[in-house]
Amino acid sequence: MRASRLITILLLNALGIMLFFSWYLPPDHGFWFGIDKAIFFSFNDKMVDHHGFALLVAITNYRGFDAVSLLAMGLLYLWFWRRETPQGRRRMLAIGITMLLTAVVLNQLGHLIPVQHASPTLFFDNVHRVSELTGIPAKDASSNSFPGDHGMMLIIFACFMWRYFGFRAFLMGLVIVVVFALPRVMAGAHWFTDIAVGSMSVILVGLSWCLLTPLSDKLVNWLNRALPGKYKPRT
Repeated sequence: MRASRLITILLLNALGIMLFFSWYLPPDHGFWFGIDKAIFFSFNDKMVDHHGFALLVAITNYRGFDAVSLLAMGLLYLWFWRRETPQGRRRMLAIGITMLLTAVVLNQLGHLIPVQHASPTLFFDNVHRVSELTGIPAKDASSNSFPGDHGMMLIIFACFMWRYFGFRAFLMGLVIVVVFALPRVMAGAHWFTDIAVGSMSVILVGLSWCLLTPLSDKLVNWLNRALPGKYKPRT
């Protein structure tokens, strides 16, 4: 690994640590709390004034709607899959498994952070729950919402797309992140900082060691050789 790559990783790690402690150390989370509060109540009040908006928030936070985010990621992956040779498709399968394993590991590590942080719908009094406003059993509360695991998974997907398929793929993945992570914030199931601080700090520290070192490539290559089926690479 080149020295410049190591420096980049260390800088990303430092950025992730500083981002987390800028939220964790100040009393009441410092300036971040004002941002969180403003974002939450702007959406929470709007749901009361606009029933159509409340329905949109409820539908996009219904448990079954998570399948739509999986479908969006799958369609983007399929677009690159269709352009690959059989050998390339086999490697894409190995990349997908590596992505899934990385997401599971980082998500579990993220929940080891010693933070117990209830969602804003449980933190504030006299708030509006979208599930009560619409009658739709939407996810609008969490006893421990930090870090945002849903947003983290989506960001990991976007970063893997950048690493293996280029910046254009990353931009398309980023659209998926915004479209499917924002509803959790709008419903009050997550604070804005659950994603902007929690998810991002874990990704800056953890994912950099996976994607900017030979680690992910080694795992992809091993899976490419080990998986059953045709078109195995020649050893």
